[in-house]
Amino acid sequence: MHHLNYHHLYYFFLVAREGSIAKAAKLLHVTPQTVSGQLSTFEAQLGYSLFDRINKRLHLNTKGKVTYQYASEIFHKGNQLAEILNNSDEVNTKEFVIGITNGIPKVLFYDFVHTTMRQFSNVKYVIKEDSFDGLLKELAVNTIDFIVADRSIAPGTQVNANGHFLGESSLSFFAKQPLSAEQHFPECLNNMPLLIQGNTSGIRNVLTSWLETEQLYPKIVAEFDDTALLKLFGSENFGVFCAPSAISSHVEEQYDVHCIGNAATLNERYYAITGRSRADYTISESIIHAARAILA
Repeated sequence: MHHLNYHHLYYFFLVAREGSIAKAAKLLHVTPQTVSGQLSTFEAQLGYSLFDRINKRLHLNTKGKVTYQYASEIFHKGNQLAEILNNSDEVNTKEFVIGITNGIPKVLFYDFVHTTMRQFSNVKYVIKEDSFDGLLKELAVNTIDFIVADRSIAPGTQVNANGHFLGESSLSFFAKQPLSAEQHFPECLNNMPLLIQGNTSGIRNVLTSWLETEQLYPKIVAEFDDTALLKLFGSENFGVFCAPSAISSHVEEQYDVHCIGNAATLNERYYAITGRSRADYTISESIIHAARAILA
């Protein structure tokens, strides 16, 4: 095959992205039979299949994953070109996509990136929030440049990426009411209602292990993937909650709560994960430098 049929490539791209022919057909406003025919024609022109068909479901094979990676980049650049050509005013010609995992406090993320965003003001920034695994999948197909997370990539992970340790912060505990003279931290946590982070948060296991080590037995009343929602319920006196000590003053002021103690041995670690193919290293390095200075 000497020439790539981009019409067929787009059909393939939507099927791979959506995970099924039916969903791609709905987006394209055509029948599933039409999409299936176009996909079959494309695979015939290439001379090999792009999907493994297992139990009537489509799974990208090795060649399919490579094709999807390039297709994602091609159509991403095409959308950027259309935006530039359709806008009569001067527009940003560069785009930098940052992913943030659910467990990262929003104010801490703001502290990490706002200086860089002002310094490189000619860049369009796209901020995406998702689970760690969800963001890593996007990084693998080059649709994200930079991830801020509470964990790093595991050894042996088949993702073309670099992990950067940013630093760590001890955790403080907050409550609607301050401790009385008879109460002492951390013993006061026994039987107290406690709001904790969900399983998607890197601090969850560390927190539960710390409670066991300290022989503390609070009453866990709720768990949250969204840390902002956790703090909101804490501000309404549903229970005690913990947050990084690095943002302690912000949490007290924003949510009208009191810091009742700091767990110096309980730390949350933060990482940046960068892709190797489309990342702007100047912007990445600026964010990493700012985050490390804050957490130092």
